[in-house]
Amino acid sequence: MAKSQWTIDPAHSSVEFSVKHMMIAKVKGSFHHFEANIAGDAHDLTSADIQFTIDLNSIDTRNNDRDNHLRSVDFFDVENNPSLTFTATAITKTDEGEYAITGDVSLHGITRSETFAATFEGAGKDPWGNEKVGFSAVGSLKRSNYGLTYNAALETGGVLIGDEVKISIDIEAVQQG
Repeated sequence: MAKSQWTIDPAHSSVEFSVKHMMIAKVKGSFHHFEANIAGDAHDLTSADIQFTIDLNSIDTRNNDRDNHLRSVDFFDVENNPSLTFTATAITKTDEGEYAITGDVSLHGITRSETFAATFEGAGKDPWGNEKVGFSAVGSLKRSNYGLTYNAALETGGVLIGDEVKISIDIEAVQQG
């Protein structure tokens, strides 16, 4: 039996992140351009094929100077590394509608295995008869694991930018064909 193909509805999906700033607050941001190829049974992801790509140039932290710095060679170096990719390698059901999705994350020329907690949020038909499903996923990455080590020491101790980046993804996908 062929796997169902799903594509992201970008108007109803988001990729957001947060990172500690000065050890006391969080800076939040999002990426506006991303896509996914999902093939499988939305009600049982354990055998699904999932590839996800984020256009790093689409970063938005609501501060143009900071966004441009994040695009520079100090961070993402988008000229040479324009995207972050994720390819699922193992999907384990952890509870009803809950999954641990492990995959290869490629960022800044480095590929590492990471695991995200994902939730099946539901399914239904929109007013035009399109089959839609919703998923959410959360996880974190260490910047230093991907060679993103730019930082500055604070005179009070600690560093300007935290190493852990928390990621939150909300997806609405539409069935193709």
